[in-house]
Amino acid sequence: MTTILLTGFEPFGGDAVNPSGEAVRRVDAGWDGPETLVTAILPVTFDGARAELGRLIDVHRPELVIATGLAGNRAAISVERVAVNLLDARIPDNAGAQPVDEPSVGDGPAAYFASLPVKAIARDIAAAGIPSEVSHWAGTFVCNHAFYTALHATSRSRGIRAGFLHVPWSAEHAPSADAATLPLADIAEAIGIAVRTSLRTTTDAAISAGAIS
Repeated sequence: MTTILLTGFEPFGGDAVNPSGEAVRRVDAGWDGPETLVTAILPVTFDGARAELGRLIDVHRPELVIATGLAGNRAAISVERVAVNLLDARIPDNAGAQPVDEPSVGDGPAAYFASLPVKAIARDIAAAGIPSEVSHWAGTFVCNHAFYTALHATSRSRGIRAGFLHVPWSAEHAPSADAATLPLADIAEAIGIAVRTSLRTTTDAAISAGAIS
């Protein structure tokens, strides 16, 4: 039986809600298989996210790992393509840690590419009428750290693919009236599409998704 690990994050920075965690809970509540779906809400801490994600991968041995997190300045579902081996925190995490110019993994490569079909995922989300994009920059905070951790943990395991989606604020929980948002139902639907596209697609779509700057 195929096992999928799907994660979101807890709230951080004084926010009451994190839409990634809420959307993951919604996907879990509506999951009807036949694959086994394991979901978890990760702490927004560098040490905690790495430890919990590594533990989940070790325990469940999933074939597919999709982590999600909030990018409150974005208006679309961002399918991340590149994770960098860098911690450079503009703000402290929820445990007060604020690493600067440190690696996610001391002996890891400078970067990993997602092993999910990122272009096909973005295409299929857009086809459902939900704004989406391929992103080449996941930041240097805990989201990128989780993304890099997942790829490093699965890099030596054949048949395990991993990636990361950044989501906007949900319309139901946005911190301000002018924040870019999507309905929580659309965010959850997009995550579900990412799972299904990843399960059925082993070779990514040969379409342009590059950036000029």
